[in-house]
Amino acid sequence: MSDCIFCKIANHEMDSDIVYEDGKVIAFRDLEPQAPVHILIVPKEHIATTLDLTEKDNELIGHIYQVASEIAEEEDIAEDGFRVVNNCNESGGQTVFHLHFHLLGGRNLQWPPG
Repeated sequence: MSDCIFCKIANHEMDSDIVYEDGKVIAFRDLEPQAPVHILIVPKEHIATTLDLTEKDNELIGHIYQVASEIAEEEDIAEDGFRVVNNCNESGGQTVFHLHFHLLGGRNLQWPPG
C-alpha cells in the first residue's frame, strides 16, 4: 500500500531503528515509546487489522510471537516479563491500519494500562 507508513518501513523507503528483520516481519523501535523497551513487530505483507486475518495467516501470527520472544531475550526483558499487544480498529487504539504488535517491557506493566 503506497501511503502506509509501515509498508514504507518494511520496504526500506523510510528510516527506522530496526532491531529485527526476516522474510516475513520487520521489528523496529517505536518513535513514541510507552515503556523503556517498546518495539513494533510488523508483518511485511499489508494486512489492515486483526479482523482481516485469515486461516492462511496462522503461521505468520505464530512467527510474530516467536520473534517477540527472541527480541525480549535480546533486549534483556524476558526474565522480568513483557507484554505483546495488538490493537484493532479506532476504539481499540489502532492508529496505523497495518497489523502490528507492540512489544513492551523494561518496567512494571500494570493492568489496566495507565
